[in-house]
Amino acid sequence: MTGFARVSRSTPQGELTLSIKSVNHKGLDLHLHMPVELDSAEPALRSALRKRLTRGHVQVMVHFKRAGGNSSSIVINEPMLRAWLDSFRAAASQFGLDTQPDLNQALRIPGMLESRAPEASTEDLDAALLDAAAEALAELDAFRIREGAAIEVEIRQRTESIADIVRRMEAIRSRALPHFQHRLRDRLADLLAGASLDPARLAQEAAVLAEKSDISEELVRLRTHATQTEALIAAEGETGKKLDFLLQEMNREANTILSKTGGIGELGLALTDLGLAAKAEIDRIREQSLNIE
Repeated sequence: MTGFARVSRSTPQGELTLSIKSVNHKGLDLHLHMPVELDSAEPALRSALRKRLTRGHVQVMVHFKRAGGNSSSIVINEPMLRAWLDSFRAAASQFGLDTQPDLNQALRIPGMLESRAPEASTEDLDAALLDAAAEALAELDAFRIREGAAIEVEIRQRTESIADIVRRMEAIRSRALPHFQHRLRDRLADLLAGASLDPARLAQEAAVLAEKSDISEELVRLRTHATQTEALIAAEGETGKKLDFLLQEMNREANTILSKTGGIGELGLALTDLGLAAKAEIDRIREQSLNIE
């Protein structure tokens, strides 16, 4: 399910910002982008994410801006300066020079001045990050709950549409079956022209073939699966995998109906149109099922 959340935290060391973006994915695919100062918190952050998320391609971006911008203090490399002074005095003594060291010259030596960032408390930063992650996950849940409610309404409408299609197909089927039996008798008679066959036996064989082409069982199962789908999306807990199974079963029934409704004239065409409409509704539910955990 898609979602987005961003949370900021102010710490003595600086400003911490964490954002979570989730898009549809069958499994859970985590991608974390963090500054080096917070590397130690990555295992705990991954664990927190896995406890709350079960599906989705999830990107977590963490930014850390030190207090005062990128303020770093400039300090003298004292060991280096001390070594330089010792060397200067030793050379002056050795060569009988009466001169004093020039600090300005010394500070121009590469490495004599160092930029040092203030030490950050790893524990404090890690705690702030995990606290921000907990709040962001709560916001993400709220976002996904709102989206889930809208998806539930749409899927419910689709399943009601499928149930209505089933009712219409049942009405047509009751008229189509005798018509199909009659057509079968005519075709069998044409095929067996000149052969001696009892008319009663011919009618019986036509009825058997018509029964095999009946779609009543498929319609019952299609309606049942639609009802189960509606109940499933209203239930709590993980529903994605169960919904995938029900959609496969509904699609199977719709395909079987389409394979049986050919050759019945206009009534058959009407059943075919309704079967295709049912498949279209199933496909739309499948698209939304990618958003459901």
